[in-house]
Amino acid sequence: MTTQRTGIRGLRAVAAAGMGLVTGALATWTAQRHALDSMHTRIDSLEQDAQAQRQTNLAHQQRLHWELLSKAMDDPELAEVLDTYDGTVPPRKQRQFLFANALYTNAFCYYRMGNISREEFFGFARGILQNRVFREYWYATRPHRATLIDTSEEAEMGRMVDDLLRQLEETDIDEWWVVGEPPAE
Repeated sequence: MTTQRTGIRGLRAVAAAGMGLVTGALATWTAQRHALDSMHTRIDSLEQDAQAQRQTNLAHQQRLHWELLSKAMDDPELAEVLDTYDGTVPPRKQRQFLFANALYTNAFCYYRMGNISREEFFGFARGILQNRVFREYWYATRPHRATLIDTSEEAEMGRMVDDLLRQLEETDIDEWWVVGEPPAE
C-alpha cells in the first residue's frame, strides 16, 4: 500500500509538472503572439508613413520641376542650359518642348502618386499626342528615353506612349479617341 501511495504521488507530481510546463508554454506563446501582433501593427503604420512621405516627396519634386522649367521658359539664357538638341531646335520651339515636358511629367507624377490610373494616363497620352508640337517633342526626346533603365516605371510608360503614337500614326480613322487598347492595371 505504501508503494501504491508513492506511485500515485509520483504520478501526481509528474502530472503537476507537465501542467506547469504546458501552462508556462501557453503563457509564453500568448505573450509572444501579442508582441508579434504589436510588431505587425507597428510595421503597417511605418509602411503607411513611408508611403505618405513618398507622396509628399513626389509632390515636392514635381513642384521643383515646374519651377525650374518655368524659369527656363521665361529666360532664353536659362533655356540654353536645357538645350539637349545640339542647337537644332529654335528657342521658341524649345520653350514649347519644355512646356510639353512639364505636361507629360505632371501626368506621370500624378500616375505615380496614384491620383490617376494607368488607363487615365493612357487617355491623357492619347489626347496630348493629337498635338503636333507634343509629337515633335516626343520624337526629339526619344534618345533621352533610351537612357532609362528598361525595367523602370518611367521607361515602361514611355514605351506605352511610343506604342500608342505608332498606332495613332498607322490608323486611317478619324476617331483618334478609340485608337489603342488601354492597359490593364
